[in-house]
Amino acid sequence: MNKHVIETYERGWMLFSLAMILVFLVFIGYTLSGFAFYVPTAAERIDPTTVRTGGFPTPHVEKVGPGKYQAYVIAQAFTFLPNEMHFKVGDEVTFYVTSPDVQHGFYVHGTDINVQVIPGEIAKVKTKFKRPGTYLIICTEYCGIGHQNMLGKIVVEE
Repeated sequence: MNKHVIETYERGWMLFSLAMILVFLVFIGYTLSGFAFYVPTAAERIDPTTVRTGGFPTPHVEKVGPGKYQAYVIAQAFTFLPNEMHFKVGDEVTFYVTSPDVQHGFYVHGTDINVQVIPGEIAKVKTKFKRPGTYLIICTEYCGIGHQNMLGKIVVEE
C-alpha cells in the first residue's frame, strides 16, 4: 500500500477526533454555564430550623387566579404535607417545596416534575395537569429508615 494513502487516512481520523473533542468541550461548557453560575436568591433560601415554626407558609394549596394555584409543600421524614392535593384538568400549579430535616425528592409520577428538595432551599416548579387521574408523589432521595413509605397523592379531576 502507498505510504501517502495511509498518512492521508490517518490524518483524516486525527482531524475527526480533534473536531469531536472540540464539540464535546463546547457542549460541556454550555451545560456548565447553566448550572455553575446559578445562585439561589434570598426568596429561594430559608432557615430550615424555622420551616415548621412560621419561616415557611403552612402547607396548603392556594387559589391565586382562575385555574391557577400555588401549593406550599413540606417534605419531611417520612411524609409530604399536604399529603393529598386536588386539582382540575388544565389547572396551572406552582409548587413551592422545602424540607426542615434532610434531603428529599419530590417526583410526581406521570409528569415531568422531579425536584431535589434540600433543607435551606425552596424548590419552585410549575406545571399544568392535562389528564385526569391520581398522581403519586414519591420521595426519590433516600431519607432514612421509613423512606419507602414516603408517598403523597395529587388527584386531578375533569
